[in-house]
Amino acid sequence: MRPSAPYFAVIFTSLRSEVEDDYISTNDLLMEKAKTYAGFLHQDAVRDGLGIAISYWKDLDSIHQWSKDVDHILAKQRGSKEWYTSYSVRIARVEREYGNPNELWSPLKHTDSEPR
Repeated sequence: MRPSAPYFAVIFTSLRSEVEDDYISTNDLLMEKAKTYAGFLHQDAVRDGLGIAISYWKDLDSIHQWSKDVDHILAKQRGSKEWYTSYSVRIARVEREYGNPNELWSPLKHTDSEPR
């Protein structure tokens, strides 16, 4: 079920390094953990050289709680040192949504657990 706006989006844009050690398993773990947090709504992710992952959250407090997750903190530290040559995080408020995204918002369905 699609959430009603307003809600929040965390937009993570990245360029990967060539280091693969634990990247995929850590990414998969974080996706599963994020789903357990109150306020997590959905995630979309794509990578074709440039990676873009957008996670959607009920409110800023939910994002703040996720930012304090120990595994998430460790992954961010490791990511900036090993996995990414460049990255950016943006947090935005979604005021409205239109279109026909019903299949995209299937219960906690995400397009991929990437970007890898």
